[in-house]
Amino acid sequence: MFSGIQGLLNRSKKLKGTVVLMHKNVLDINAIKSAKSAAGILRGAAGVVSDLVGNSVDTLTCCVGRSVALWLISATAADGNGHGKVGKKTYLEGIITSMPTLGAGQCAYDIHFEWDSDMGIPGAFLIQNHMQLEFFLVSLTLEDIPNHGTMHFSCNSWLYNYKNYEKDRIFFANETYIPSETPGPLVSYRQAEFQTLRGNGTGKRKECDRIYDYDVYNDLGKPDSSENLARPVLGGSFTYPYPRRGRTGRKPTKKDPNSEKLSDNFYVPRDENFGHLKSSDFLTYAVKAVSRNFLPLLRSSFDLNFTPNEFDSFEDVRQLCEGGIKLHTDLLCKISPLPVLKEIFRTDGENVLQFSVPHVIRVSKSAWMTDEEFAREMIAGVNPCLITRLKEFPPQSKLDPSIYGDQSSKITKQHLEINLEGFTVDKAIEGKRLFILDHHDVFMPFLTRLNELKNTKAYATRTILFLKDDGTLKPLVIELSLPNSVEQRRGSISKVILPANLGVESTIWLLAKAHVIVNDSCYHQLISHWLNTHAVIEPFVISTNRNLSVLHPIYKLLFPHYRDTMNINALARESLINADGVIEQSFLGGKYAVEISSAAYKNWVFPEQALPTDLIKRGMAIKDSSSPNGLSLVIKDYPYAVDGLEIWNAIETWVREYVLLYYVTDDAVKKDIELEAWWKEVVEKGHGDLKDKAWWPKLHTREELIRSCSTIIWIASAFHAAVNFGQYPYGGFILNRPTLSRRLIPEKGTPEYEEMAKNPQKAYLRTITPKYQALVDLSVIEILSRHASDEVYLGQRDNPNWTSDSRAIEAFKKFGKRLKEIERKISERNHDPNLKNRTGPAELPYTLLLPTSETGLTFRGIPNSISI
Repeated sequence: MFSGIQGLLNRSKKLKGTVVLMHKNVLDINAIKSAKSAAGILRGAAGVVSDLVGNSVDTLTCCVGRSVALWLISATAADGNGHGKVGKKTYLEGIITSMPTLGAGQCAYDIHFEWDSDMGIPGAFLIQNHMQLEFFLVSLTLEDIPNHGTMHFSCNSWLYNYKNYEKDRIFFANETYIPSETPGPLVSYRQAEFQTLRGNGTGKRKECDRIYDYDVYNDLGKPDSSENLARPVLGGSFTYPYPRRGRTGRKPTKKDPNSEKLSDNFYVPRDENFGHLKSSDFLTYAVKAVSRNFLPLLRSSFDLNFTPNEFDSFEDVRQLCEGGIKLHTDLLCKISPLPVLKEIFRTDGENVLQFSVPHVIRVSKSAWMTDEEFAREMIAGVNPCLITRLKEFPPQSKLDPSIYGDQSSKITKQHLEINLEGFTVDKAIEGKRLFILDHHDVFMPFLTRLNELKNTKAYATRTILFLKDDGTLKPLVIELSLPNSVEQRRGSISKVILPANLGVESTIWLLAKAHVIVNDSCYHQLISHWLNTHAVIEPFVISTNRNLSVLHPIYKLLFPHYRDTMNINALARESLINADGVIEQSFLGGKYAVEISSAAYKNWVFPEQALPTDLIKRGMAIKDSSSPNGLSLVIKDYPYAVDGLEIWNAIETWVREYVLLYYVTDDAVKKDIELEAWWKEVVEKGHGDLKDKAWWPKLHTREELIRSCSTIIWIASAFHAAVNFGQYPYGGFILNRPTLSRRLIPEKGTPEYEEMAKNPQKAYLRTITPKYQALVDLSVIEILSRHASDEVYLGQRDNPNWTSDSRAIEAFKKFGKRLKEIERKISERNHDPNLKNRTGPAELPYTLLLPTSETGLTFRGIPNSISI
């Protein structure tokens, strides 16, 4: 660690350093937004990728030179005001032409600092960029510091011209200090950085800003364009509670002063913004290109009747991935040549659009129709976190009877006992053999409005299932409910549908399952996926940057799990959950979609997002100290829960080992002023609409801190992976996971009933998502289900020098080893023929919680963060 006596004898020493930079990528997000066409945008993007590495060296060599100035700051020697002494100004020197550790597009420069021995040990540095062009500062490494050795500074930040900043940019060494242990000379610098990151809460944010602040979701609608495109403000009211997003400060719309006027620039703090060279950029730009350019062109193709908007048969649906569909020549020529889009839209000279073959039909083309696969996907599908053990019969509603009347289930014991294999309902409940997928209360309050929308006819559904002796689930009954058409307070009107294999009854049963899945697809997209991962995590991202210094141990713990989240959420507000966006066009909910998620947020409880707590609440597990993870699962072969508990346990063990390094007592947690401010803002501002809930942890003990941090990491990594990367593998075959319902179950004596009897496939296809909306859905979920080539997975860091604390490094290595062992065990379970739910009739092994993955559409892998 020490560099020798010689360093102590010198009054002045040149400290050698290496600075790594990346120049401004032409693929910056603003360049994309100002371009005139998707083809031009992304054709240029493809060229940038191939030329970038070669051009970056030339660009930086001629520009940087004496245009980038640095000053070291002492962590051990203070000036007369108690601030760390600042060294002499130093400039970057010659470029290093050979450095094997450099990444794509990176350039390294020598630098030498004059550093007198009475300056002590550096702990931070200031930097100024005198160029007009911004660059991305990756790192600074100092060598042979007297009495210390090598020192690393991980920067990963954009540097604009210094005139854009009120204070010079500062970066700290990769040391870790709770506030009370910060070296005295660095305290004022640590505190001053918060002022920059918090801003003053006024004005429109500029591209170069690094300000983190809170706002409500008031930018989803376009009231100035059309009354039909106006949307309510989410957040800040009892009617529409919601987590907060990052503040942009745009001007209000003319027709609604409470809504923000949209602009081409959806601000996010600059270091949260894509733009430097990494392949996840291209997935995001692909989403933009699809939503902004391809989908409008596609819609015009359907409007001109060039492409019929109905599938004629199940084979017609399979042609989307097996043979492709014919589109207009003008449309295909405008599809961008960006590599990821070329792969997704596999076009040929015949003007055919072809998608990837979804995993669910790669082995069997018809397994999706079976009751076994229908049930299995509730515990091993893309939304495996909703099924609940049935504890009372009949199922009850929690909706206010003074508003909605009697909403209790109309299912009788006789309905169930037909297929209960000799059990009575009471015995099956007592034996923990009955389960329910209950979408009734979520959708019933919205059904009247939903069913008034064009081409929408939906039910609120309940599905009851039986746990068989072989560990698989069997659906027993589906209840399809509608509001009373005369008066809402008269309760619901319900159909009870039983399983059938023959005749028209089998078609009715298939249609009933489709209505259940439409409910589930909407719930998954709006609540499990968007609300319960993307939306609820953003307040934690904002508060962490506003209140936890980069020197703080909890900042270092959580930071990797925030990467790109604010940016992808801004993209969602711009293209996915906005008025007439992808979700409104292609999922049940339409213009009321985000209102459905707001209603669900009223029941969101942070501690229940921890997997063990969630499983216990749903009755899917009971506490059992003799079990490896402290829980005994009611369904032993519950792939999401079995794999998830192992991942959860690994996360919590790592967090515990890490937290206890820095907090020896609970009192240390209570006295941490940054932790206190962080949690206070999360509760009172970020999730302010729920701030008075008694369930919020106080964060006064180490256990509360460990549990809370573990929950944040779980949501951002494993839970998001479980509900995201199976979207296309399961939902890419629209027959398996339809997203819209356009017809109710036909009544006897109607033409629709006769059609259903004569042509079951046509009846099914006229009920579910039509062709245009299916293409909208598939175009986006195929992108969202992909991994970038530079993805950083759970148990990995993109910088081996993320901390100087060897104890933390060692604990993190143990975490990585645990995950590798879990990956091995998951693979073994997937090959165990006794575990029937691992693969099911579709012969699709449950791999979503395998920690690592290759690039692309892999149906596996747990990235550290919500990056897509």
